[in-house]
Amino acid sequence: MTGFRKRMEQVSSEKGRIILANDLDDTNVDGLEKKTISNIKRLGKYLCAVKLNFHVMLPLGEQSLSKINQLAHREGLQTIADMKLNDIGNTNMIAIKRLWKCGFDAVIANPIMGPENLKELVKTAHSDEHGVITLVHMSHPGAKSGYGLSVRDPATKKMQKLHDLFLKWSYSSNVDGIVVGATVPSIISHTRKAVRGRCDIYSPGVGTQGGDARKSLQAGSRYLIVGRTILNSKNQTLEAEKLQHLSLES
Repeated sequence: MTGFRKRMEQVSSEKGRIILANDLDDTNVDGLEKKTISNIKRLGKYLCAVKLNFHVMLPLGEQSLSKINQLAHREGLQTIADMKLNDIGNTNMIAIKRLWKCGFDAVIANPIMGPENLKELVKTAHSDEHGVITLVHMSHPGAKSGYGLSVRDPATKKMQKLHDLFLKWSYSSNVDGIVVGATVPSIISHTRKAVRGRCDIYSPGVGTQGGDARKSLQAGSRYLIVGRTILNSKNQTLEAEKLQHLSLES
């Protein structure tokens, strides 16, 4: 088995660089499972991965999540658990073991857990070929209020933006990827220069939140995480196909 980052490269080279954010708001558990399975079957050929957010995973349980992950893998897709994981080391370890048991390939984590916990999380994930993607700057309108805060780096004592500190902690921990919203292309470009190929940039926020797919890819995004722009489209397959073609051309 190869590592998560390599698997993403292999899948995306053939199927493009679009990740479906399957962030459904259905409150019915059966409905969540059925819609997720339907989305994977209909849209899978235009995707390289599927991301499930915490609010979707919570009601499903191990049996449904395992079923969904198995289907995604049969369709040639990687799966990402968007937990925004952030806790003490022991809790993190228990959480990822349960996620891996359900079949997930990677987890999204928050660097605010601190560099020591983050390094241990990455080391443990990599020991059995799983991946860790960290939040550096999110895409929602209020993200700048948090990620743009000026903070003091505990190591250097110098002031810098929180997203720059998270960026440094992330690539120095050997994460597989980092999240930078498509709504902040200037930060994507800055991040690409800083990481120098050490990890990949994942960008949510295309379309509905105002991010531009082409500009994000040109700025340095490796993967686009797209949810409502596809799921709320009158023609979901056409929208997914358009984005796939764009990602393959860039």
